[in-house]
Amino acid sequence: MLSVTRSSYAKYELGLVEAPHRVLLATSRYYNVSLDLLLSVDIRKVDVEKLLNLEDNRILLPIAVDRHGENIIEIIPYKAKAGYLTGYSDPEFIERLDQMQLPFLKQGKYRAFPIEGDSMPPHREGSFVIGEYVENKADIKAGSTYVLLTKNEGIVYKRVHALNKSIVFLSSDNKAYKTYNVKFSEILEVWKFACSLSTIEFDADDWSTQTLKDIVSELRKDIIEIKRKL
Repeated sequence: MLSVTRSSYAKYELGLVEAPHRVLLATSRYYNVSLDLLLSVDIRKVDVEKLLNLEDNRILLPIAVDRHGENIIEIIPYKAKAGYLTGYSDPEFIERLDQMQLPFLKQGKYRAFPIEGDSMPPHREGSFVIGEYVENKADIKAGSTYVLLTKNEGIVYKRVHALNKSIVFLSSDNKAYKTYNVKFSEILEVWKFACSLSTIEFDADDWSTQTLKDIVSELRKDIIEIKRKL
């Protein structure tokens, strides 16, 4: 099945010889286990049956479903935000995270990420954005918001301003922050906004982004009217 001799395969299992790329790929497909999982994790500690199967005979590490096949939403707490950059592909790290389920989210894999700062109103510090996993970069669309895990900045929540084959241009809804770009090669995970949860009650006099837009729009109309009369 793998086009290797029994003695060669035994040497791979015993760690006496490094398996070449061709054999690793064939082994990955035969056992329906991702190369990431095969090469970077002690597979004896992983319940492969609980991992989420993807197309092309791959498994997404380490996203799991419950015994009914329903998605489990892992919650990345503030204290674990920095650790997620190194633990995102570690099944034991993900397994230790708190979990929840939202019945109105169907068909997809979701994860909850903490929001910090004021760059993406109305999402304030203390809120969580629930993101749906994006498998292919072709599914990333300009104008939508995403949680991205990047090699240099860790977890960021931004709006995709534009993108090409190699670079994503990210912007904040708070225009006080400048647009910047990230190479696709620096992006480890992408999660599209699905919903958000706020853990802080809004004050009665809090102004939403839409309210501010309406005020600016009315001011613009008033200025145009004044100029017309002059």
